[in-house]
Amino acid sequence: MTNAIRQSHLFTKTRKEAPTDEVSKNAQLLIRAGYIHKEMAGVYSWLPLGLRTFNNIVNVIREEMNAVGGQEVNMASLQDPEIWRITDRWDDEAVDAWFKTQLKNGTELGLGFTHEEPLARLMKDHVNSYKDLPKLVYQFQTKFRNETRAKSGVMRTREFVMKDLYTFARTQEEHDDLYERLAESYIKVFSRVGIGERTFKTFASGGVFSKYSHEFQTLTDAGEDTIYVSKEKGIAINEEVYTDEVLAEVGVSKDDLEQKVASEVGNIFSLGTKYAEAMGLQFKNEEGESTTPIMGSYGIGPARLMGVIAETLSDDKGLVWPEEVAPFRYHLVVLDNGNEEVKDDAERIFLEMKERGISVLYDDRNVRAVEKFADADLLGIPKRVIVSEKTLASGEYELVARATGSSSFVHEQDLYNK
Repeated sequence: MTNAIRQSHLFTKTRKEAPTDEVSKNAQLLIRAGYIHKEMAGVYSWLPLGLRTFNNIVNVIREEMNAVGGQEVNMASLQDPEIWRITDRWDDEAVDAWFKTQLKNGTELGLGFTHEEPLARLMKDHVNSYKDLPKLVYQFQTKFRNETRAKSGVMRTREFVMKDLYTFARTQEEHDDLYERLAESYIKVFSRVGIGERTFKTFASGGVFSKYSHEFQTLTDAGEDTIYVSKEKGIAINEEVYTDEVLAEVGVSKDDLEQKVASEVGNIFSLGTKYAEAMGLQFKNEEGESTTPIMGSYGIGPARLMGVIAETLSDDKGLVWPEEVAPFRYHLVVLDNGNEEVKDDAERIFLEMKERGISVLYDDRNVRAVEKFADADLLGIPKRVIVSEKTLASGEYELVARATGSSSFVHEQDLYNK
């Protein structure tokens, strides 16, 4: 799809009512606005506006991963059971989220839910010396998780794209530095997509690999997690590790913290040497000794992030997208009432925007003004430009901010300059 499109050309239609089988706010709004289509419980297809929005989120994440030195790959979804047996993660009793299938010859395969093992094995072909490290490798790849109960719309599904990045470091000190750099990059991602002020780096259980890991939790009524937040310090503690020991280590008291409901939008883990060691991944250090690299894992689900944005930034009229996320920056709405001059003026502005590469959706449909405005509110594009008999007479165009509803009148050239 080009950067400028006529709304009459979209095959998707908006809906006045939410589907009766969908209880989550994000899915209700995204379906009503024609961004997604529900295939079955926990499985959604992306429609043109939804895919543009999804890809914009992916691009923000990609830019921040590249900025810290990440190298993008795309690994296979089909998984060889043998490498997972080495780490005891093939058996359903150890990992209950596997989707498993068979080749026609009866060979069993899995559909990947994460990629620590295959990437550690892959790196054996490319890491031999300390000079080959550190490395940061990431992908946007479809994962499959056999959730017992899919819920929360696009925030928890059985098939989804995950940005998973893995670091390979020579020393614990180097790993810790990479870990903090990735944490900072995550904060930048969430700020850029409009939820930075309500998203907190949250202390969580580190499992078998380290004392703590960190989640990034966004305050939302649709959240599944309980966290304790210090807005002053910009940190939070997950309920699962909310102990006196953790409070002392973080340097806060219970009086500093507020209990909140939140949704996880990202996580980062230290993995130690478990997966590298299991796959036989080693390198020669400066003394010529064989050493195992230390790994880290860093995940963000773009669709889950999109769902959280839809939940937290929407209002009673519909979606409210931040500019870096929105499918288009401008929504050009013509109210011609049969006036050919007004229609011609709107057409001219649309073509000028298209020529200049400005991102715009042009509502050229032959429907009532009230329907156009209702759909514009539902779609949630950040800036609405209204062309009407009134604007034609004044020589200025009405510019409405979706987030605030504030309206101003600007000259044509200002539309292009903005």
